[in-house]
Amino acid sequence: MLRAMAMTSSALDPHEIARARALLSPVAAREPIWPALAAAGFLALSALGFATAMVMAPPIVSEPVARGVR
Repeated sequence: MLRAMAMTSSALDPHEIARARALLSPVAAREPIWPALAAAGFLALSALGFATAMVMAPPIVSEPVARGVR
């Protein structure tokens, strides 16, 4: 008799049970995005600062030491 009970189909829908188990499973931990965003912003501002310094810096003009020598 126990075998007959074990073989009978359940009144519960297996797809709904799987959905309920999936909804009850723990949520995967998400990594914070703020450290990466702050680092990217810092690097972008640094690059802009260096580019501005390169554009605004006067050109280097060098003259030969032996200018008047023939």
